[in-house]
Amino acid sequence: MKVGVLSDTHLNEVTGELQAIYDRYLADKDIILHAGDVVSTDVVNFLNRKNFHGVYGNMDPFEVQALLPRKKVITLGGYRIGLIHGWGGKQGIEDRIFSEFDGVDIIIYGHSHHAVNHTRKGILFFNPGTATGFSSTDTHTIGVLELNETIRSEIIKLS
Repeated sequence: MKVGVLSDTHLNEVTGELQAIYDRYLADKDIILHAGDVVSTDVVNFLNRKNFHGVYGNMDPFEVQALLPRKKVITLGGYRIGLIHGWGGKQGIEDRIFSEFDGVDIIIYGHSHHAVNHTRKGILFFNPGTATGFSSTDTHTIGVLELNETIRSEIIKLS
């Protein structure tokens, strides 16, 4: 199973940039996950044309919050995945989100706009960074997970 992972798109509408990212990196994936700060119901609807799961973030308006939960657990390919946006400063974010989930194999989060891909306490912590939002390093990224007998995780640099 191939999973495309986004976070912190911060788009008010579907842009040519998002369409290009979708066409190049997401169209062939089995499912798309978004870890919050979508900002627009148009973007939710655009991503929802495929098998899609998302959560809302701190910058999402009420309309997006009405469509998406704050956090969720999804089982894909036999793995339990916790999906959440995150909150607070970058320092300590993993400790804060870790306490939100029990019995998961992967925690996908956003908020910091910094890509993360490492294992801690036997759990894969995966933050795809920001695909189209503000980046202090001018680097935009997304993530891809391949869920088979093992988990293969990759951060893809867009710019």
